[in-house]
Amino acid sequence: MTFSSQLLWAIAMGLYVLGVLFLTRIPYQAMVGRGMEPIRAVYYTRKIVHMLAGGVGSLAVPLVFTDPWFPLAAGLLFTLFTLAAHRLGMRMYWFQTPDNTNDVKFALMWGLSVSSLWWLLGDPWLAILPALYMAFGDGVTGVARNLLVRRRSKSPIGNLFMLIVCVPLGWFIGGQADPSIPWWGLASAVAATWVERYEFGPIDDNVLITLTASAVLLLGSVAASIG
Repeated sequence: MTFSSQLLWAIAMGLYVLGVLFLTRIPYQAMVGRGMEPIRAVYYTRKIVHMLAGGVGSLAVPLVFTDPWFPLAAGLLFTLFTLAAHRLGMRMYWFQTPDNTNDVKFALMWGLSVSSLWWLLGDPWLAILPALYMAFGDGVTGVARNLLVRRRSKSPIGNLFMLIVCVPLGWFIGGQADPSIPWWGLASAVAATWVERYEFGPIDDNVLITLTASAVLLLGSVAASIG
């Protein structure tokens, strides 16, 4: 795929993500209009953004790009965009909150994890796996907790739903790698699900999920190549 065609895809994906960011104001307003507490509506909307922007965007990467520079640039641009919204008083209140910048870290870790793993492993599908855990796995986790616990929490019930989503992803994508590493893919899913429960100051679950899953996949790829 040529540079110009990848650039066009990058622009199209950027417009798609911007559309998701702004159109999710509609379900937020609908939830609040039905009497839901605004902070709960924010967390639902944030997870919609996770899945539709981060998740769908991740799945598109191996299909439309042949160069890891494009996901890196996209991740960094959206990191700056979401950070500017916080810092310049233009916070997108339907998914951003004044008490944390987790959405900024999501964009940053998405770009860094996808591009770094692609460079290190040479496999764009393995490269998006931690991002899929962060987008779909953590997204489902947040929805389950918000629905069942009815507040932002780290209840284990959310991790059960995350495991159900992540294990098939890890097994299937890991199995398609060369060399095939389905068990390491499964292990990366379990590890990502485990660390999602923790936060250490500015190091939130977005950072822990992508770093931990990436480390397991790197270890598995090295072990498979020398085995």
